[in-house]
Amino acid sequence: MAGNALYDVGTRMRAVELHDEGWGRRSVASLLGVPEETVRKWLDTYRSAGIEVLAMMGTKRTAYSFETKLAAVRAVADEGMTRPEAMAKFGIASTTPFKKWLKAYREGGQEALRPKPKGRPRGTVPAPAEPTREQELERRIRRLEAENAYLKKR
Repeated sequence: MAGNALYDVGTRMRAVELHDEGWGRRSVASLLGVPEETVRKWLDTYRSAGIEVLAMMGTKRTAYSFETKLAAVRAVADEGMTRPEAMAKFGIASTTPFKKWLKAYREGGQEALRPKPKGRPRGTVPAPAEPTREQELERRIRRLEAENAYLKKR
């Protein structure tokens, strides 16, 4: 098995073969010992992106451009296209990110689909100011007092 796929390519292909032979999702799931929801996702991927994408599931994650995400989401949200049709048209392999894009688009518009900067944001912490003469002397006194207390205990 490649990547984080729980089931090998043979199991996914067998599920598609059984479904094409007329078996229902529930029957395919019980025959293969796979959850019905998993079989449904495999069949959705097969219908929308084809057998090649189903075989590649779990091997790598595809990064989609902002323009592709926006076009696919607009096709569903604004033009009334079904999700499987949009996934097939724009070559989107997985339903999970597509659902997230739709939700983000509906809640925040197209700007919600823009890529977010990676990593920790740069801080605007000002450089520490030079200590005053008084602060330096107080620090020195504390250090000497600690040193004296340590030497008294010996």
